[in-house]
Amino acid sequence: MERDKKVTFHLLLAVGTAVIGSLQFGYNIGVINAPQKIIENFYNETWFDRYDQSIPQTSLTTLWSLTVAIFSVGGMFGSFSIGLFVNRFGRKNSMLLVNVLAFISAALMGFSKLAASWEMLIIGRFVVGLYSGLSSGFVPMYVGEVSPTALRGAMGTLHQLAIVIGILIAQVFGLDVIMGNSTMWPFLLAFYFIPALLQCFLLPICPESPRYLLINCNEESKAKSVLKKLRGTTDVSADMQEMKEESRQMMREKKVTILELFRSPIYRQPLVIAVILQLSQQLSGINAVFYYSTRIFEKAGVEQPVYATIGAGVVNTAFTVVSLFLVERAGRRSLHLIGLLGMAVSAVLMTIALALLEQLQWMSYMSIVAIFAFVAFFEIGPGPIPWFIVAELFGQGPRPAAIAVAGFSNWTANFIVGMCFQYVEELCGPYVFVIFTVLLLVFFIFTYFRVPETKGRTFDEISAGFSHQAAGGAEKHNPEELNSLGADSQL
Repeated sequence: MERDKKVTFHLLLAVGTAVIGSLQFGYNIGVINAPQKIIENFYNETWFDRYDQSIPQTSLTTLWSLTVAIFSVGGMFGSFSIGLFVNRFGRKNSMLLVNVLAFISAALMGFSKLAASWEMLIIGRFVVGLYSGLSSGFVPMYVGEVSPTALRGAMGTLHQLAIVIGILIAQVFGLDVIMGNSTMWPFLLAFYFIPALLQCFLLPICPESPRYLLINCNEESKAKSVLKKLRGTTDVSADMQEMKEESRQMMREKKVTILELFRSPIYRQPLVIAVILQLSQQLSGINAVFYYSTRIFEKAGVEQPVYATIGAGVVNTAFTVVSLFLVERAGRRSLHLIGLLGMAVSAVLMTIALALLEQLQWMSYMSIVAIFAFVAFFEIGPGPIPWFIVAELFGQGPRPAAIAVAGFSNWTANFIVGMCFQYVEELCGPYVFVIFTVLLLVFFIFTYFRVPETKGRTFDEISAGFSHQAAGGAEKHNPEELNSLGADSQL
């Protein structure tokens, strides 16, 4: 087992290079927050130059909501196209190819001010959303397939860590003194082309997924050679045996499409879990905080809201690191439950603080603490776990289709929050987070009763658990009983 926990240079290189895509994804979530007023001024000036009048407030609100939310529309299309790439080009080459989209979108947004075109900016946000939707599927899949079973959770958390580091970099660069000003904001929006360039140089020297090589390409010697490098040992018989067993199982069933995924009773339970976990991440309210935190802090009476937003980014990153160390000890299910419950309590505190702000000045401090706690609990569970647990719940055959469906659910919920939060906030005022509190409690109940623990179990054992459940009476098994289905091989 100790050998299974060995972190080699080749494993670090592969995972580290892959998560550069996650960093770009995170950067584009966080970058739109700080320069909101400056970009709105650009919209107003462009509108005035074209129509000889100031932009109506309703049009400005709609344009800004579209700028934020179009990113998620791109993500929806991208996430649904994952299977087209990974099965045809492989995991590594897919990550390399889609950087073309990163360069196109960076050019569109970077030159939007020069062209006096808010259309270019919005199209650029759509294209980078397309890139992020694809990348958010490629990265967890690749990382899950190159990592040893004992390190899969910790390595999977690096995807989320790169996302939050990307968000934090965007928040820092968005400061007025760096790039969040009327001169530099186009470069701020396009800056992620630098990590895209770095990934293009590093990916060619990274290995392809050994699972893809053996199961999809039937190249056993190549798969064995890659595994030896990744594991840092000549004895990779256990890994090869696991993959061959998975391959044999796949040969007994034809290739799984998205439609078959929905029709098959074997995949129904893990698919429902995968989709609900993705929804628990997005409908938790976290993106309302990421997209609009500067505005929330302003309403809470914080004098320097941009710095408070950066503080939330630091907390975000710190607790993702905490999750990295906890995920293989405490387990996925336990951390997800703790995270959801902690977020629900934080959302209640945030609501109280915002509601009593006018009567009690010190409530502004409570709102900061509540937002920081909300972000911290998110990164303990709902942040990292839904991304990599989807790759764990499915075998090699249905995995690309399952990740596509789960990713589509994630981005659809992301779009709903991005597009609607401003309007709902205007309607509900300080009570907007009550909606998220109710949703968080619903997700907590679902996770408690339906989500099995996947810590320390092979892909094959997890799939076997669901197959057994589908064949032998789903209603009789709770998550703890499901966990024991693959226990024999761990004893």
